[in-house]
Amino acid sequence: MIETAEMNAEKINNQTVPVTVVLVGAGNRTNIYSMYADEHPENLQIVGVVDPDKIRRNKVANKFNVPDEYCFDSIETFANTPKFADAVINGTMDEIHVQTTIPILKAGYDVLLEKPIGTSEKEIMELSNVASYYNRKVMICHVLRYAPFYKEIKRRVLDYDIGEIINIQTAENVSYDHMAVSFVRGKWNSKEKCKSSMLLAKCCHDLDIITWLMSGIKPNRVSSFGGLMHFRPEKAPEGAGKRCLVDCKIENECPYSAQKNYIEQGKWGWYAWRSIQHLGSEPTVEQKIESLKTDNPYGRCVWHSDNDVVDHQSVAIEFENGTTATHNLMGGSAKPCRNIHIIGTKGEIQGCMEDGYFVVRYPDARKGFTFREERVELNVSHDMHGGGDLRLVEDFVNVLQGNEPSISTTSLEDSINGHLIVFAADRANEENRVINLNE
Repeated sequence: MIETAEMNAEKINNQTVPVTVVLVGAGNRTNIYSMYADEHPENLQIVGVVDPDKIRRNKVANKFNVPDEYCFDSIETFANTPKFADAVINGTMDEIHVQTTIPILKAGYDVLLEKPIGTSEKEIMELSNVASYYNRKVMICHVLRYAPFYKEIKRRVLDYDIGEIINIQTAENVSYDHMAVSFVRGKWNSKEKCKSSMLLAKCCHDLDIITWLMSGIKPNRVSSFGGLMHFRPEKAPEGAGKRCLVDCKIENECPYSAQKNYIEQGKWGWYAWRSIQHLGSEPTVEQKIESLKTDNPYGRCVWHSDNDVVDHQSVAIEFENGTTATHNLMGGSAKPCRNIHIIGTKGEIQGCMEDGYFVVRYPDARKGFTFREERVELNVSHDMHGGGDLRLVEDFVNVLQGNEPSISTTSLEDSINGHLIVFAADRANEENRVINLNE
Protein backbone atom coordinates (compact mmCIF):
# COMPACT_ATOMS: atom_id res chain seq x y z
CA MET A 1 0.00 0.00 0.00
CA ILE A 2 1.40 3.41 -1.03
CA GLU A 3 1.00 6.19 1.55
CA THR A 4 -0.27 9.49 0.17
CA ALA A 5 0.82 12.94 1.34
CA GLU A 6 -2.61 13.35 2.93
CA MET A 7 -2.14 10.11 4.92
CA ASN A 8 1.27 11.25 6.15
CA ALA A 9 -0.15 14.62 7.15
CA GLU A 10 -2.95 12.88 9.09
CA LYS A 11 -0.35 10.76 10.94
CA ILE A 12 1.56 13.88 11.94
CA ASN A 13 -1.62 15.63 13.09
CA ASN A 14 -2.61 12.62 15.19
CA GLN A 15 0.78 12.19 16.82
CA THR A 16 0.78 12.50 20.58
CA VAL A 17 2.69 15.55 21.79
CA PRO A 18 5.16 14.67 24.57
CA VAL A 19 4.29 15.88 28.06
CA THR A 20 6.99 18.22 29.37
CA VAL A 21 7.91 17.96 33.04
CA VAL A 22 10.03 19.75 35.64
CA LEU A 23 11.63 17.63 38.36
CA VAL A 24 11.35 19.22 41.80
CA GLY A 25 13.77 17.55 44.18
CA ALA A 26 16.45 15.67 42.23
CA GLY A 27 16.51 12.71 44.62
CA ASN A 28 15.99 8.97 44.45
CA ARG A 29 12.30 8.93 43.58
CA THR A 30 12.38 11.55 40.81
CA ASN A 31 15.47 9.80 39.45
CA ILE A 32 13.43 6.58 39.15
CA TYR A 33 10.36 8.27 37.66
CA SER A 34 12.48 10.12 35.11
CA MET A 35 13.56 6.73 33.72
CA TYR A 36 10.26 6.75 31.85
CA ALA A 37 11.55 9.72 29.84
CA ASP A 38 14.65 7.67 28.96
CA GLU A 39 12.51 4.82 27.67
CA HIS A 40 9.71 6.87 26.09
CA PRO A 41 10.97 10.32 25.03
CA GLU A 42 8.09 10.46 22.57
CA ASN A 43 5.71 10.63 25.57
CA LEU A 44 7.68 12.41 28.30
CA GLN A 45 10.48 14.98 28.29
CA ILE A 46 12.33 16.45 31.28
CA VAL A 47 12.79 20.17 30.60
CA GLY A 48 13.61 21.65 34.02
CA VAL A 49 14.94 20.86 37.48
CA VAL A 50 14.61 22.42 40.94
CA ASP A 51 16.96 21.43 43.77
CA PRO A 52 19.06 23.45 46.23
CA ASP A 53 21.89 20.91 45.86
CA LYS A 54 24.01 22.01 42.90
CA ILE A 55 25.55 18.55 42.38
CA ARG A 56 22.19 16.84 42.03
CA ARG A 57 20.77 19.68 39.98
CA ASN A 58 23.64 19.45 37.52
CA LYS A 59 23.30 15.66 37.21
CA VAL A 60 19.73 16.05 35.99
CA ALA A 61 20.63 19.00 33.74
CA ASN A 62 23.45 17.06 32.10
CA LYS A 63 21.41 13.90 31.65
CA PHE A 64 18.42 15.61 30.01
CA ASN A 65 20.17 18.61 28.41
CA VAL A 66 18.27 21.11 30.54
CA PRO A 67 19.40 24.68 29.77
CA ASP A 68 20.74 26.81 32.62
CA GLU A 69 17.72 29.12 32.61
CA TYR A 70 15.50 26.17 33.58
CA CYS A 71 17.69 24.99 36.47
CA PHE A 72 16.53 26.47 39.79
CA ASP A 73 17.82 26.34 43.35
CA SER A 74 14.47 27.19 44.97
CA ILE A 75 10.75 26.73 44.49
CA GLU A 76 10.24 30.49 44.76
CA THR A 77 12.50 31.22 41.79
CA PHE A 78 10.87 28.47 39.72
CA ALA A 79 7.29 29.48 40.58
CA ASN A 80 8.00 33.10 39.64
CA THR A 81 9.36 32.12 36.21
CA PRO A 82 6.81 32.19 33.34
CA LYS A 83 5.36 28.72 32.81
CA PHE A 84 7.43 26.63 30.38
CA ALA A 85 6.25 23.04 30.96
CA ASP A 86 3.06 21.02 31.36
CA ALA A 87 3.62 19.51 34.77
CA VAL A 88 5.89 18.85 37.74
CA ILE A 89 7.06 15.67 39.41
CA ASN A 90 7.58 16.62 43.05
CA GLY A 91 9.92 14.22 44.88
CA THR A 92 10.93 16.42 47.81
CA MET A 93 11.04 15.20 51.41
CA ASP A 94 7.76 14.47 53.20
CA GLU A 95 7.68 17.56 55.41
CA ILE A 96 7.81 20.00 52.46
CA HIS A 97 5.47 18.24 50.02
CA VAL A 98 2.58 20.63 50.58
CA GLN A 99 4.57 23.85 50.99
CA THR A 100 6.39 23.19 47.71
CA THR A 101 3.33 21.96 45.79
CA ILE A 102 1.02 24.89 46.51
CA PRO A 103 3.15 27.52 44.69
CA ILE A 104 3.58 25.02 41.82
CA LEU A 105 -0.20 24.72 41.47
CA LYS A 106 -0.61 28.49 41.61
CA ALA A 107 2.02 28.84 38.87
CA GLY A 108 -0.17 26.78 36.54
CA TYR A 109 1.30 23.27 36.71
CA ASP A 110 -0.34 19.89 37.20
CA VAL A 111 1.59 17.73 39.67
CA LEU A 112 2.66 14.14 40.26
CA LEU A 113 3.39 14.23 44.00
CA GLU A 114 5.47 11.67 45.88
CA LYS A 115 3.70 10.06 48.82
CA PRO A 116 2.78 10.92 51.50
CA ILE A 117 0.60 13.81 50.38
CA GLY A 118 1.49 15.72 53.55
CA THR A 119 2.32 15.11 57.17
CA SER A 120 -0.96 16.29 58.73
CA GLU A 121 -4.66 16.28 57.96
CA LYS A 122 -4.68 20.10 57.93
CA GLU A 123 -1.92 20.18 55.29
CA ILE A 124 -3.69 17.69 53.05
CA MET A 125 -6.99 19.54 53.17
CA GLU A 126 -5.22 22.82 52.39
CA LEU A 127 -3.59 21.24 49.33
CA SER A 128 -6.90 19.75 48.21
CA ASN A 129 -8.60 23.15 48.45
CA VAL A 130 -5.86 24.89 46.45
CA ALA A 131 -5.88 22.19 43.74
CA SER A 132 -9.66 22.49 43.47
CA TYR A 133 -9.63 26.32 43.39
CA TYR A 134 -7.03 26.44 40.60
CA ASN A 135 -8.49 23.42 38.79
CA ARG A 136 -5.18 21.54 38.74
CA LYS A 137 -4.65 17.82 38.40
CA VAL A 138 -2.74 16.26 41.31
CA MET A 139 -1.84 12.58 41.28
CA ILE A 140 -0.16 10.85 44.23
CA CYS A 141 2.67 8.35 43.82
CA HIS A 142 0.87 5.34 45.29
CA VAL A 143 2.81 3.09 42.97
CA LEU A 144 1.45 -0.17 44.39
CA ARG A 145 -1.88 0.48 42.66
CA TYR A 146 -0.01 0.10 39.37
CA ALA A 147 1.80 -3.12 40.24
CA PRO A 148 0.23 -5.88 38.11
CA PHE A 149 -0.25 -7.88 41.33
CA TYR A 150 -2.56 -5.32 42.94
CA LYS A 151 -4.12 -4.10 39.71
CA GLU A 152 -5.35 -7.60 38.86
CA ILE A 153 -6.63 -8.07 42.41
CA LYS A 154 -8.59 -4.82 42.01
CA ARG A 155 -10.08 -6.11 38.74
CA ARG A 156 -11.23 -9.29 40.49
CA VAL A 157 -12.83 -7.24 43.27
CA LEU A 158 -14.56 -4.93 40.76
CA ASP A 159 -15.85 -7.97 38.86
CA TYR A 160 -17.34 -9.25 42.13
CA ASP A 161 -15.38 -12.50 41.81
CA ILE A 162 -15.31 -12.98 45.59
CA GLY A 163 -18.56 -11.14 46.35
CA GLU A 164 -18.78 -8.41 48.95
CA ILE A 165 -15.61 -7.86 50.94
CA ILE A 166 -15.92 -8.87 54.61
CA ASN A 167 -12.31 -8.53 55.72
CA ILE A 168 -8.94 -7.40 54.32
CA GLN A 169 -5.62 -8.36 55.93
CA THR A 170 -2.40 -6.80 54.69
CA ALA A 171 1.15 -6.89 56.01
CA GLU A 172 4.45 -5.27 55.10
CA ASN A 173 7.68 -6.87 56.24
CA VAL A 174 10.46 -4.29 55.92
CA SER A 175 13.81 -6.04 55.51
CA TYR A 176 16.55 -5.56 58.10
CA ASP A 177 18.77 -3.59 55.69
CA HIS A 178 15.92 -1.34 54.54
CA MET A 179 14.82 -0.76 58.12
CA ALA A 180 18.36 0.22 59.12
CA VAL A 181 19.09 2.55 56.21
CA SER A 182 15.78 4.43 56.24
CA PHE A 183 14.20 4.24 59.67
CA VAL A 184 17.12 3.73 62.09
CA ARG A 185 20.15 5.47 60.60
CA GLY A 186 18.47 7.46 57.86
CA LYS A 187 16.22 10.31 56.82
CA TRP A 188 12.99 8.86 58.21
CA ASN A 189 14.33 7.78 61.61
CA SER A 190 12.74 10.59 63.62
CA LYS A 191 9.25 12.02 63.44
CA GLU A 192 10.56 15.23 65.00
CA LYS A 193 13.01 15.71 62.10
CA CYS A 194 11.01 14.57 59.06
CA LYS A 195 7.47 15.05 60.47
CA SER A 196 6.46 11.58 59.22
CA SER A 197 5.79 8.57 61.38
CA MET A 198 7.08 5.25 60.06
CA LEU A 199 3.49 4.22 59.33
CA LEU A 200 3.00 7.33 57.18
CA ALA A 201 6.35 7.13 55.40
CA LYS A 202 6.28 3.40 54.72
CA CYS A 203 2.70 2.17 54.86
CA CYS A 204 0.51 4.91 53.42
CA HIS A 205 0.93 2.71 50.29
CA ASP A 206 -0.67 -0.27 52.02
CA LEU A 207 -3.49 1.66 53.66
CA ASP A 208 -4.18 3.29 50.29
CA ILE A 209 -4.52 -0.21 48.79
CA ILE A 210 -7.08 -1.09 51.45
CA THR A 211 -9.20 2.04 50.85
CA TRP A 212 -8.83 1.64 47.06
CA LEU A 213 -10.16 -1.92 47.24
CA MET A 214 -13.10 -0.62 49.27
CA SER A 215 -14.15 1.51 46.27
CA GLY A 216 -14.89 4.74 48.09
CA ILE A 217 -16.60 3.33 51.20
CA LYS A 218 -15.32 5.53 54.01
CA PRO A 219 -13.36 4.28 57.03
CA ASN A 220 -15.29 4.71 60.24
CA ARG A 221 -13.17 3.71 63.26
CA VAL A 222 -9.44 3.05 63.73
CA SER A 223 -7.33 1.55 66.51
CA SER A 224 -3.62 0.77 66.61
CA PHE A 225 -0.82 -0.64 68.75
CA GLY A 226 2.94 -0.51 68.22
CA GLY A 227 6.24 0.90 69.37
CA LEU A 228 10.01 0.90 69.22
CA MET A 229 10.93 -2.48 70.66
CA HIS A 230 14.22 -3.67 69.16
CA PHE A 231 16.42 -0.80 67.93
CA ARG A 232 17.17 0.64 71.36
CA PRO A 233 20.46 1.03 73.28
CA GLU A 234 19.46 -1.46 75.98
CA LYS A 235 18.82 -4.12 73.30
CA ALA A 236 22.34 -3.88 71.85
CA PRO A 237 24.12 -7.27 71.80
CA GLU A 238 27.17 -7.66 73.95
CA GLY A 239 30.20 -6.26 72.13
CA ALA A 240 28.27 -3.79 69.98
CA GLY A 241 30.01 -0.43 69.58
CA LYS A 242 28.81 3.03 68.63
CA ARG A 243 30.10 2.80 65.02
CA CYS A 244 30.39 -0.39 62.94
CA LEU A 245 33.94 0.19 61.71
CA VAL A 246 35.37 1.87 64.81
CA ASP A 247 34.61 0.05 68.05
CA CYS A 248 32.27 -2.85 67.27
CA LYS A 249 33.45 -6.32 68.33
CA ILE A 250 30.61 -8.16 66.57
CA GLU A 251 30.69 -6.42 63.17
CA ASN A 252 31.76 -9.63 61.40
CA GLU A 253 28.55 -11.46 62.32
CA CYS A 254 26.13 -8.53 62.55
CA PRO A 255 23.55 -8.38 59.70
CA TYR A 256 23.29 -4.61 60.17
CA SER A 257 27.01 -4.06 59.49
CA ALA A 258 27.51 -0.89 57.45
CA GLN A 259 30.49 -2.46 55.70
CA LYS A 260 28.52 -5.55 54.70
CA ASN A 261 25.44 -3.70 53.48
CA TYR A 262 26.80 -0.56 51.87
CA ILE A 263 30.27 -1.62 50.67
CA GLU A 264 30.38 -5.40 50.20
CA GLN A 265 26.75 -5.75 49.06
CA GLY A 266 26.63 -2.32 47.40
CA LYS A 267 23.13 -1.65 48.71
CA TRP A 268 21.47 1.72 49.34
CA GLY A 269 24.29 3.79 47.87
CA TRP A 270 21.92 6.66 47.05
CA TYR A 271 21.52 7.25 50.79
CA ALA A 272 24.78 5.91 52.26
CA TRP A 273 27.13 8.10 50.21
CA ARG A 274 25.12 11.33 50.18
CA SER A 275 27.55 12.97 52.62
CA ILE A 276 30.52 12.33 50.31
CA GLN A 277 28.89 12.94 46.91
CA HIS A 278 31.13 15.99 46.50
CA LEU A 279 34.06 13.57 46.08
CA GLY A 280 32.70 12.40 42.72
CA SER A 281 30.02 10.20 41.24
CA GLU A 282 31.74 7.06 42.53
CA PRO A 283 33.81 7.54 45.70
CA THR A 284 36.58 4.99 46.25
CA VAL A 285 36.21 2.16 48.75
CA GLU A 286 38.79 3.88 50.94
CA GLN A 287 36.76 7.10 50.93
CA LYS A 288 33.59 5.19 51.77
CA ILE A 289 35.24 3.38 54.68
CA GLU A 290 36.69 6.62 56.04
CA SER A 291 33.26 8.28 55.92
CA LEU A 292 31.65 5.35 57.77
CA LYS A 293 34.31 5.65 60.45
CA THR A 294 33.80 9.38 60.99
CA ASP A 295 30.71 11.50 60.41
CA ASN A 296 28.57 9.45 58.01
CA PRO A 297 25.28 8.72 59.85
CA TYR A 298 25.03 5.39 58.02
CA GLY A 299 28.10 4.14 59.88
CA ARG A 300 26.32 4.23 63.23
CA CYS A 301 25.30 1.17 65.22
CA VAL A 302 21.58 0.49 64.79
CA TRP A 303 21.23 0.15 68.56
CA HIS A 304 23.00 3.45 69.20
CA SER A 305 21.35 5.85 66.73
CA ASP A 306 18.99 8.76 67.35
CA ASN A 307 15.91 6.97 65.97
CA ASP A 308 12.53 7.32 67.65
CA VAL A 309 10.01 5.89 65.15
CA VAL A 310 8.26 2.55 65.71
CA ASP A 311 9.78 -0.70 64.48
CA HIS A 312 6.42 -2.51 64.47
CA GLN A 313 2.78 -1.41 64.43
CA SER A 314 -0.63 -3.00 63.90
CA VAL A 315 -3.70 -1.12 62.63
CA ALA A 316 -7.36 -2.18 62.78
CA ILE A 317 -10.01 -0.42 60.67
CA GLU A 318 -13.79 -0.56 60.52
CA PHE A 319 -15.56 0.78 57.41
CA GLU A 320 -19.02 2.37 57.29
CA ASN A 321 -20.56 -0.74 55.72
CA GLY A 322 -19.19 -3.04 58.46
CA THR A 323 -16.16 -4.39 56.57
CA THR A 324 -13.05 -4.69 58.75
CA ALA A 325 -9.38 -4.56 57.81
CA THR A 326 -6.00 -4.94 59.47
CA HIS A 327 -2.49 -3.92 58.50
CA ASN A 328 0.68 -5.15 60.19
CA LEU A 329 4.00 -3.35 59.80
CA MET A 330 7.13 -5.26 60.79
CA GLY A 331 10.57 -3.65 60.57
CA GLY A 332 13.69 -5.81 60.47
CA SER A 333 12.43 -8.99 58.83
CA ALA A 334 14.75 -11.39 57.01
CA LYS A 335 12.69 -11.34 53.81
CA PRO A 336 11.05 -8.17 52.46
CA CYS A 337 7.49 -8.80 51.33
CA ARG A 338 3.95 -7.50 51.15
CA ASN A 339 1.11 -9.93 51.84
CA ILE A 340 -2.64 -9.62 51.30
CA HIS A 341 -5.64 -11.79 52.15
CA ILE A 342 -9.15 -10.63 51.20
CA ILE A 343 -12.17 -12.64 52.34
CA GLY A 344 -15.50 -12.04 50.61
CA THR A 345 -18.98 -13.50 50.68
CA LYS A 346 -18.25 -15.76 47.67
CA GLY A 347 -14.53 -16.50 47.97
CA GLU A 348 -11.11 -15.15 48.88
CA ILE A 349 -7.89 -13.79 47.38
CA GLN A 350 -4.48 -14.37 48.94
CA GLY A 351 -0.92 -13.68 47.84
CA CYS A 352 2.51 -12.15 48.34
CA MET A 353 3.48 -9.45 45.83
CA GLU A 354 7.13 -10.52 45.67
CA ASP A 355 6.10 -14.05 44.65
CA GLY A 356 4.54 -12.67 41.47
CA TYR A 357 1.21 -14.49 41.77
CA PHE A 358 -1.91 -14.75 43.93
CA VAL A 359 -4.61 -17.35 44.36
CA VAL A 360 -8.39 -17.05 44.23
CA ARG A 361 -10.26 -19.63 46.28
CA TYR A 362 -13.91 -20.59 46.28
CA PRO A 363 -15.81 -22.89 48.65
CA ASP A 364 -16.38 -26.35 47.16
CA ALA A 365 -18.66 -28.69 49.11
CA ARG A 366 -18.44 -31.65 46.73
CA LYS A 367 -17.49 -34.91 48.35
CA GLY A 368 -13.74 -35.01 48.88
CA PHE A 369 -13.28 -31.26 48.42
CA THR A 370 -13.14 -28.21 50.69
CA PHE A 371 -12.31 -25.49 48.17
CA ARG A 372 -11.19 -24.98 44.58
CA GLU A 373 -8.32 -22.67 43.73
CA GLU A 374 -7.17 -20.59 40.76
CA ARG A 375 -3.54 -19.46 40.59
CA VAL A 376 -3.10 -16.09 38.85
CA GLU A 377 0.43 -15.54 37.50
CA LEU A 378 1.57 -11.94 36.97
CA ASN A 379 5.18 -12.54 35.86
CA VAL A 380 6.28 -9.38 37.70
CA SER A 381 7.60 -9.47 41.24
CA HIS A 382 10.73 -7.61 42.37
CA ASP A 383 10.68 -4.95 39.62
CA MET A 384 10.49 -1.56 41.43
CA HIS A 385 7.44 -1.80 43.70
CA GLY A 386 6.17 -4.86 41.87
CA GLY A 387 6.49 -3.10 38.51
CA GLY A 388 4.41 -0.10 39.59
CA ASP A 389 6.88 2.79 39.37
CA LEU A 390 7.01 3.45 35.63
CA ARG A 391 3.42 2.33 35.09
CA LEU A 392 2.44 5.18 37.43
CA VAL A 393 4.35 7.71 35.31
CA GLU A 394 2.79 6.29 32.15
CA ASP A 395 -0.69 6.79 33.63
CA PHE A 396 0.14 10.36 34.68
CA VAL A 397 1.24 11.14 31.13
CA ASN A 398 -1.89 9.45 29.80
CA VAL A 399 -4.16 11.56 32.02
CA LEU A 400 -2.40 14.80 31.04
CA GLN A 401 -2.84 13.90 27.38
CA GLY A 402 -6.60 13.90 27.98
CA ASN A 403 -7.21 10.17 28.03
CA GLU A 404 -9.45 8.27 30.43
CA PRO A 405 -7.90 7.58 33.86
CA SER A 406 -7.10 3.93 34.56
CA ILE A 407 -8.56 1.94 37.46
CA SER A 408 -5.30 2.67 39.29
CA THR A 409 -5.28 6.47 38.86
CA THR A 410 -4.25 8.01 42.16
CA SER A 411 -6.11 11.31 42.14
CA LEU A 412 -5.61 13.49 45.20
CA GLU A 413 -9.25 13.13 46.26
CA ASP A 414 -9.11 9.35 46.00
CA SER A 415 -5.89 9.14 48.02
CA ILE A 416 -6.97 11.04 51.11
CA ASN A 417 -8.78 8.28 53.04
CA GLY A 418 -5.69 6.11 53.35
CA HIS A 419 -3.80 9.05 54.86
CA LEU A 420 -6.64 9.79 57.28
CA ILE A 421 -6.36 6.21 58.53
CA VAL A 422 -2.62 6.68 59.12
CA PHE A 423 -3.13 9.87 61.14
CA ALA A 424 -5.92 8.23 63.15
CA ALA A 425 -3.84 5.09 63.75
CA ASP A 426 -0.90 7.10 65.08
CA ARG A 427 -3.20 9.06 67.36
CA ALA A 428 -4.88 5.85 68.55
CA ASN A 429 -1.50 4.32 69.33
CA GLU A 430 -0.23 7.42 71.15
CA GLU A 431 -3.45 8.08 73.06
CA ASN A 432 -4.43 4.44 73.72
CA ARG A 433 -7.95 4.78 72.33
CA VAL A 434 -10.19 4.09 69.34
CA ILE A 435 -10.48 7.02 66.92
CA ASN A 436 -13.89 7.74 65.39
CA LEU A 437 -13.24 9.41 62.02
CA ASN A 438 -16.74 10.90 62.00
CA GLU A 439 -16.09 13.01 65.07
